[in-house]
Amino acid sequence: MSKIRTRFAPSPTGRMHVGNLRSALYEFLIAKHDGGDFMLRIEDTDQERFVEGAIDIIYRTMEKTGLIHDEGPDKDGGFGPYVQSERMKTGIYMEYAKQLVEKGEAYYCFCDKERLSGLKSEVVEGKEITVYDKHCLSLSKEEVEANLAAGKPFVIRQNIPNEGKTTFHDELYGDITVENSELDDMILIKSDGYPTYNFANVVDDHTMNITHVVRGNEYLSSSPKYQRLYDAFGWESPVYIHLPLITDENHKKLSKRSGHSSFEDLLEQGFLTEAIVNFIALLGWSPEDNTEIFTLDELIANFDYKRISKSPAVFDYTKLKWMNGEYMKAMDDDKFYEMALPYLKQALTRELDLKKIATMVKSRIEVFPDICQLVDFLEELPAYDPVMYEHKKMKTTKESSLEVLKELLPKFEAQEDYSNDALYQVLVSYVEEKGCKNGYAMWPVRTAVSGKQMTPAGATEIMELLGKEESIYRIKKGIELLENA
Repeated sequence: MSKIRTRFAPSPTGRMHVGNLRSALYEFLIAKHDGGDFMLRIEDTDQERFVEGAIDIIYRTMEKTGLIHDEGPDKDGGFGPYVQSERMKTGIYMEYAKQLVEKGEAYYCFCDKERLSGLKSEVVEGKEITVYDKHCLSLSKEEVEANLAAGKPFVIRQNIPNEGKTTFHDELYGDITVENSELDDMILIKSDGYPTYNFANVVDDHTMNITHVVRGNEYLSSSPKYQRLYDAFGWESPVYIHLPLITDENHKKLSKRSGHSSFEDLLEQGFLTEAIVNFIALLGWSPEDNTEIFTLDELIANFDYKRISKSPAVFDYTKLKWMNGEYMKAMDDDKFYEMALPYLKQALTRELDLKKIATMVKSRIEVFPDICQLVDFLEELPAYDPVMYEHKKMKTTKESSLEVLKELLPKFEAQEDYSNDALYQVLVSYVEEKGCKNGYAMWPVRTAVSGKQMTPAGATEIMELLGKEESIYRIKKGIELLENA
């Protein structure tokens, strides 16, 4: 086989959808696993859906995720231009369309909107489409030339026979055969002179020597038309790999309404790029063992497209959060602090040791926004229910907690050294005097200084952060709350 060449060919229509990013990732991995080339091609023939700035989003996303292309608009590998609107200016699409016309595999269609609106419709995969009746196929060469000379608007349609069958092979689904009577004469060149997505796709893939075409299985129904174009030109077909649908937890197609359908949505929700890429790699593909955490290099080494599933892949948001948490735990402390700092500053305005707080929360969060809820008690003591002092395992009650806080208060007031170690020693000495377990004293103190059941650190670590004045204030508030309970 010749050198593997894959391409990612997004349309610049907005943020990069998770499904598009998965296609890009799989195309990248297929190429790199076997030392092939990965190309970026911008498909901007649908001018109505073009979004300003979307091309920048494509570049930014690919750079962040590490999906570095070998060829593209900014890296000419000899197959350019790599932007379809620029390729169109070379006349390549019209040239190939005319070749098909000469072969009888395509024809000019001059039907106006009024005539087309009167044609019968069929429901295909839930969508109502108009089935063209081949009216203009019967036009003589002279009639076609006369219409063209008169400047009559036209499209060029693919000529698909009404009889026979078309078969194509997919690496996951095997051979798929459809009746030609089920295929419509799709438009190849639109009335504005632009090629349709399907036609430009085939011409570009062939002329750019693409060997493997990876796309969502929603394109399975269009593939017979692609195959007929390859056959009509006498070109070798690429290897087709159609990927499974990505659904939400309710097994519905992942949509923008889900709030996490794009790469940038996930970044804004505090996810790490490496975790997103790792998670998306597993949306439809699984390794031979049960490994779930992969670097990009490890994915390149392990990726085998034959292990891609045909079953829909569920976007499990809970699993993504778990995976992100694992990446956070493994992250360098300085890098974690740098990324956590904006969230810490958002939650805390008091003079506190933010680096120490970052270390405390690192193993306790799954996404960065979790930080705010985890540390907000350091900013201000929240209102809390005195029932929190009751803990069966620690054998604490409201009454016992009140006694502990009252007995420890003068000790903490007398203490000058408010380091964690010194404060811990105060508590240990008290426990030894009382002949009780550590939790019997630790629980009431931690509750008093935090006002929370779950904290990123123990009682004395919190007191060290708060300092003497604030710690004493909060312990007194706890005593007051218990006395009035």
